[in-house]
Amino acid sequence: MHCPQCGQQQVSETVRFCSRCGFPLDGVIQLLAHGGILPVYREPGTPAPISPRKKGVRQGGILFLTGVLLVPILGILYSYSNSNFLELLTAIAAVICFVGGPLRMLYAALFEEGGPNWPRTQTAYVQPSMPLQPGMPPRGALPPPSARQPTGWSGRPNTGEIVRPSVTEGTTRLLDKDDRTNH
Repeated sequence: MHCPQCGQQQVSETVRFCSRCGFPLDGVIQLLAHGGILPVYREPGTPAPISPRKKGVRQGGILFLTGVLLVPILGILYSYSNSNFLELLTAIAAVICFVGGPLRMLYAALFEEGGPNWPRTQTAYVQPSMPLQPGMPPRGALPPPSARQPTGWSGRPNTGEIVRPSVTEGTTRLLDKDDRTNH
């Protein structure tokens, strides 16, 4: 592993700080361990996010339990008042709560997503842009090049020196020979 600040190769993968510049490498280790994606950490006091499936099942359960309390209360009120409105309201509450609650739970259990999908909710690491300080080398993604060239390397060829005759020149020379023999 190389330090992203100065490019120094580290002795081991578990080093916490760069041996040359002192850059903290904890984030780099986490980044490499999670395939280039930074893990999302929650504060200790914040509650865990609830998945849509769990939320739907909870809503259906609350709706059903509300019906368990609401429908008998409306039924008792209807028996004392004999109002057609309370009769209709009791019937609608019973249908919504006792049919709608379990249907909501079933829908959530079958069609909504389960727990949070961590790779999709996280974003890829983007290096923060920081102004360069005087005397500090620029940050690079790659380590600095080595001072010695590999053996057997002769340098880059100059392609302008490569001379290849073109196809048209060869064909033109052949035609010139035919013209001279015919005269």
